[in-house]
Amino acid sequence: MQETAYLSLGSNLNDREAHLRDAISRLGSEGRVAAVSSFYETEPVEVTTQPWFLNCAIALETPKTPEVLMASILRIEQGMGRQREQKKGPRTIDIDILLFGNAVIATPKLTVPHPAMQERRFVLEPLAEIRPEALHPRFNKTVLELLQALPPGQEVRRKIQPGISPD
Repeated sequence: MQETAYLSLGSNLNDREAHLRDAISRLGSEGRVAAVSSFYETEPVEVTTQPWFLNCAIALETPKTPEVLMASILRIEQGMGRQREQKKGPRTIDIDILLFGNAVIATPKLTVPHPAMQERRFVLEPLAEIRPEALHPRFNKTVLELLQALPPGQEVRRKIQPGISPD
């Protein structure tokens, strides 16, 4: 049985666009990439003394369970050179499961919906582009409603539309 997972991807080291495209390609082996948002340039949050990020959201139709998908995501990150040296620090790639169907999961290794997605413009704006009506099962609000409820701040700029290279 297929389920749709919504993922957030981010990179702020070296060729950020290439890292995102590589990760999207690798995620294709975990299911069918059904939608990809534009790429957004975003200011870092929490640890602000690092390069800006390039972020996007994807919809992945997958037969995998959330736990198996998370294990695959960690392998993809590791295979792309992700090193977890500083919490919230610079990274070649970061992939988070935001939503997985209507699942609500709270285990030591996985929390779905992502526990901070409702606070992050760099997550909600790309996700709202591909699925504004997706429902957050804990808050019973759509992604668009969560985005509209955010206070000002967290600069997020659309940089690259899906499948389009910069000029």
